Amino acid sequence: MNRALTLDDLILAGIALAAGLLVAFSSRTLLRWLAGHAKRTKWSGDDVMVDALRTVVPWTATAAGAAGAGAALPLTRTVQHHTNQCLQVLLIFVVTLSAARVIAGLVQSVTQSRSGVAGSATIFVNITRVLVLAIGFLVVLQTLGISIAPLLTALGVGGLAVALALQDTLANLFAGIHILASKTVQPGDYIRLSSGEEGYVVDINWRQTTVRQLSNNLVVVPNGQLAKTNMTNYTRPEQQLTVLVQVGVSYDSDLDHVERVTTEVIAEVMTGITGAVPDHEPAIRFHTFGDSRIGFTVILGVGEFSDQYRIKHEFIKRLHKRYREEGIRIPAPARTVALQQGSVVIPQQRSGEDVAAGPGIGG
Repeated sequence: MNRALTLDDLILAGIALAAGLLVAFSSRTLLRWLAGHAKRTKWSGDDVMVDALRTVVPWTATAAGAAGAGAALPLTRTVQHHTNQCLQVLLIFVVTLSAARVIAGLVQSVTQSRSGVAGSATIFVNITRVLVLAIGFLVVLQTLGISIAPLLTALGVGGLAVALALQDTLANLFAGIHILASKTVQPGDYIRLSSGEEGYVVDINWRQTTVRQLSNNLVVVPNGQLAKTNMTNYTRPEQQLTVLVQVGVSYDSDLDHVERVTTEVIAEVMTGITGAVPDHEPAIRFHTFGDSRIGFTVILGVGEFSDQYRIKHEFIKRLHKRYREEGIRIPAPARTVALQQGSVVIPQQRSGEDVAAGPGIGG
């Protein structure tokens, strides 16, 4: 100490520390009130920012109060320097964590708003969080007086060895980034792979893509495999799609009458069933003279892939009921079995006169 500690020094230090704590408590109460208002807005980004400020502002006020208290006390230069350095490191640590939370939250909100219904692409969120934390770590080292140039050189040399050892992991990472950047697949899309797996894309992270099947099971596909396989995306370029239903009627049917009745049923289903497309134009196309029926295709419009099962279910039920009411027959497949002559021997029964006479003697 440069001089003796006095009561006035303690009072000033206590006032500075108490002022910092008071500002921290008041700001936390104010930010809690702002968080309540932020939750009423449609944008989720303000929730993330207010939540981060609820951490940063109180800690900053507390650190400022502690720094003021340290300045009021008769400390030596060395102690004063180390005290300020520790407070700076604490503040940088808090700001780095809060910044990582804010930026990752904003990236996640943007990802969700652009990718649609179901999930978030955590690959961008994780990369953003790691970059922010890495920058904060380098700033802390620089604050402590540690040169980061040798560290960056060592990381560059070691990064090459790590890249060679983690070729598959890095391939999956860059494949995931490429898939998202090219917008080939986005969370919420319904896809079907050439290997047979299909379902909704739940998430694309740094290593794998998670697909939720209609049975609610999860299928995990490595990003590298997903980038190389043949895939059908039923959500892009449009979420609405058409489904085909095959129908057949008997040859004695009036096809104009069949078309009119079927069109009415299509219009009823399109306007009355959830998931159908109300403005879908009814489409019926006759195409085949079959063995026992005239076949035609009904084209239905659905809002998204999983809606087709409910719509086809309702359409077939209503069409069958309406055909019965209108007397339109849907024939069952007929199969004719021909017996080749001579392949089956059927013995003829003798007449009664021949049986009574019996064979002639010497005849």
